[in-house]
Amino acid sequence: MTKILVIDDDTAINELIKINLELQGYQVTQAFNGVEGFAKAKQEEPALIILDVMMPEVDGFTVAQRIRQADGISETPILMLTALSQLNDKVNGFNIGVDDYLTKPFEIDELIVRVRALLKRTSQIPKSSAVRELLTYKEITLIPESYSVQINDKIQKLTPIEYDIFNILFQNHGNMVSGAKLLKDVWGYDPDDNVETIRVHIRHLRSKIEKISDGKQYIETIYGGGYKLNV
Repeated sequence: MTKILVIDDDTAINELIKINLELQGYQVTQAFNGVEGFAKAKQEEPALIILDVMMPEVDGFTVAQRIRQADGISETPILMLTALSQLNDKVNGFNIGVDDYLTKPFEIDELIVRVRALLKRTSQIPKSSAVRELLTYKEITLIPESYSVQINDKIQKLTPIEYDIFNILFQNHGNMVSGAKLLKDVWGYDPDDNVETIRVHIRHLRSKIEKISDGKQYIETIYGGGYKLNV
């Protein structure tokens, strides 16, 4: 049974999420503050963490940072919950390594859709392992087993989200891929106004690819349109 950890100091919301996820067949563990949540994350090693931002003593951003630096759980997908809707808060979360972001108040149906999308993406074999897709083209090779990209003789490990984004651009190399398509294909649900989500992840992806590209700029921004991988 898939295990999900919910970290939220609001007891009513925590219980609401637990009940509804259990109705979907998930095993749910609860924590009601950041310290307890991080400890349970290390102990339980859940498949997904639902994390509130506004908590006393240790906030959700700090907990997310600690998770991303901890052995065994550093790549666990994190769905962040917050009452904040400002763009900067979303950017901060994505910069830390949060996978998805849901603003309170939210509909339970939307929460479940995002949970399913995150679990599907992280539990399935990466798309690039499919026979019909390229693993190598010219100097670039994808390594799905480790979520890595190799350019010539240099290898760079990516996060699962960064790998999925790069894979989609790679499969469409030379052609523009819209931000809306990336949101749909990577996150698994219809996007609303999450353009900044893609921008933040593209920025992180670019910085990692540049470490092994010997100065070559592979990812091009098509302003007003999307992104293109030039090989």
